[in-house]
Amino acid sequence: MNQGLLNSLTEAERLLVAETERDALKQLDEDDLLDLHQRVRRARTKYVKNYRRGAAAAVAEVGGRGLSYARNQRDRDKAELFESVLATVSREVAAAARRAAQELRAERIEAGRAAKPVLSTAKWPAAKPPAPATSPPPRATKTTGGLKKDASTRALGSRRQAKRDSR
Repeated sequence: MNQGLLNSLTEAERLLVAETERDALKQLDEDDLLDLHQRVRRARTKYVKNYRRGAAAAVAEVGGRGLSYARNQRDRDKAELFESVLATVSREVAAAARRAAQELRAERIEAGRAAKPVLSTAKWPAAKPPAPATSPPPRATKTTGGLKKDASTRALGSRRQAKRDSR
């Protein structure tokens, strides 16, 4: 990181950037990482907003976007610094979430294995015969807009078929 940029940070911002060092991130749990992520995102958004507002105001003064680019360098650099810090924290949050998901999955699998009864291999239970299909097949559940419209469409199809049959 640029030392001049780090020197231009306030004490609170310097502490925030220091919290995102690799060793400091490894000591945080998922909730603390999410809190840090939110604080860094807030700082990044602040400087992006300041940069955009300043650049928009400078365009009117200077007469063009290209000429106003040199102004507002500090806010642009701070926004870029917090963007890179945010990316680092985001990767760490994703890794912590992945670890937590794997731990939960392992716990669920272990609980499922503990609750599952052991089947004896001596004799398998007889399979039940399938129930006879006495009920009519289920009707389609997808409709085109209501019972009246569906009935009208069926009736129209029946009339069309009757007309063909009478030829």
